[in-house]
Order: sequence, then structure tokens, then C-alpha cells
Amino acid sequence: MNYHLKRNSSTASQVSKCVGKIMRKPRLAISLMGAALFTLSGCATTQNLTPEQCQSSNWQEVGYADGIRGRSGAYFGHYTNQCASVVGATPNRVLWEQGRQQGLKNYCTELNAYKLGREGYDWQPVCPLEGIEKLEEAYSQGRYYYIRQRDLDYLRSPYPFGYGSGRLGYGYRPFGYGW
Repeated sequence: MNYHLKRNSSTASQVSKCVGKIMRKPRLAISLMGAALFTLSGCATTQNLTPEQCQSSNWQEVGYADGIRGRSGAYFGHYTNQCASVVGATPNRVLWEQGRQQGLKNYCTELNAYKLGREGYDWQPVCPLEGIEKLEEAYSQGRYYYIRQRDLDYLRSPYPFGYGSGRLGYGYRPFGYGW
């Protein structure tokens, strides 16, 4: 028991020394924090597959779903990385790409481009170049509507310039005082 305490306390002191060295170098600390945030943000946007899904997925259906979402061909690398540790599971790139191309036919429509813009989403540049002008125009019209509605909603709010019921439900306070 005493050994564990000594070991843990020395480990803790080593960690605190290392953290102290890093914090004395602000550029290093900022870059490490940025790398950590970048890594964590990637976790929320990628689709995770279970080992069973790696072995039994219909890669054409997976590709179709990715095409509808506007994912690029490079997204297939996520599946390759996730299924690398599963024995006997290799994602089929050809079937996935066939399905993705079918999904892109639904993604690359003027109506979808308008909907994406109107709902405030980004439009992914995965569509074929023929007819791209119409898609960009539809997206920009939808985006214009979205921005206009957002600004009108902001101006219609009862306290458009930051005065409102604060975190605790109190009303307008001109100088932060409670009178």
C-alpha cells in the first residue's frame, strides 16, 4: 500500500512538472489545446461502425447514405480505418462509390441546395460541374432567406441588444445593479 502511494505521488509530481513546463511556453500550450479540440471535434462528426457492421454492411447502402449527406470520396477512409482491426472485414470501395453516386443524384438538386441554404447548413462541393451554376444560385437564394430570417428574428426579440432576462431570470439592469 505504501509503495502505491509513493509511486502515485511521484507520478503526480512528474505530471505537474511536465504541465508546468508546458504552461511556461504559451505557444506550445495553445497548440496542444487546439490539437485536442480538433481531435475531439472530429469525433462528433464521423460515423462509428461496430465490428458486426464492418463485417455485414451493405456498402452500396452505406455509400448511398453518405451521398445523400454530401460526403466526399475521401470519407471512405474513415470506414477503412474503423474496420482495419476487424478480422475478415474489408469495406468494398467500388460498391460504396456506386451507392454514393446514386445518393449524390439526390443531393445535387436545386431543391436540396435551396433547402440546405434556407436551413443554414453548408453546401458541400461534391456535385458534378455541369449545372453547378443553378445549384449555387439555389443555395445562395436559400442562404439569403436564412440570413434575413435570422436577422429579423433577432430584431423582433424583446431585447435585441443584449438586455434580457439573464441567467437567473432577472430583468433589465442598466449598469449591473439590482435596483
